[in-house]
Amino acid sequence: MTFDIKLKSTPPLKLAVYFLFFALMCVYVLLILYPLFNMFASSFKTTREIFQDPFSLPTAFSWDNYRQVWFEGGFSRYFLNSVTVTATSMAIVILFGSMAAFGVSRYKYRLSTLVYLLFLSGIMLPLKAAIIPLFLIVRNLGLMNTHLSLIFVFAAMGIPSTVFILAGFMRTIPRDLEDAARIDGCNDFSIYRRVIMPLSAPSIALVTIYNMVPIWNDFFFPLVFIQRDRLKTLPLGMSTFFGQFQINWALVFTALSIAILPMLIMYLFMSKYFIKGMTAGALK
Repeated sequence: MTFDIKLKSTPPLKLAVYFLFFALMCVYVLLILYPLFNMFASSFKTTREIFQDPFSLPTAFSWDNYRQVWFEGGFSRYFLNSVTVTATSMAIVILFGSMAAFGVSRYKYRLSTLVYLLFLSGIMLPLKAAIIPLFLIVRNLGLMNTHLSLIFVFAAMGIPSTVFILAGFMRTIPRDLEDAARIDGCNDFSIYRRVIMPLSAPSIALVTIYNMVPIWNDFFFPLVFIQRDRLKTLPLGMSTFFGQFQINWALVFTALSIAILPMLIMYLFMSKYFIKGMTAGALK
């Protein structure tokens, strides 16, 4: 009822612009969702059906492709490797990144700005540009063909952006809350754990999505540091479905559907906090 009243009182030109933007957003949503839908639909087809009619629905919904990819293709092992590497990397990124952001944002000392700029330099200098010295460091440490090499690299890649995002959010938290916690007997670590971190939940969700998606999808660093098949992650393990003379596109679409599912589920559950984290600090 209220929406109808607003539409009636809206000038015609503004109403036309509103519906134009609404139509553009609907087209944009279709452009995003249809490729995903087509990918899931193709995972139930055979390669022959995909080439015959790539945009049609499957004639029969069979889970044979998923069984073949998960068990015979070794995708269960690749999936577990990706979960291990991503979860451990994100735990390190959030723990140490939030601690560094707390120190940068809540304490003022002579070199605080310099320390903050050092963290920001990690955003401006991509690790892929220093792959040769990074490879030599990992090899000299004896970490080749181990998940630790990926975990340390991903943690180093994610901490600078985490400090940048969390420090900006933590600066908006009133210091009166910190003073009240000190009066109640909290030390610095208790303030960080009991006051700052619960209030920073939206920005932590933003940091999680911002860093977890690139780590989960990364192909470059596993290709450089991992050669053993049992240690491969999902993007690297997916390359096994690409043959020299033939590609089984049905299995490729099935593998892509499995690989993208955890990120979709994570975003659906964390979207509310993600939006809050994006708009945090915009209003006071």
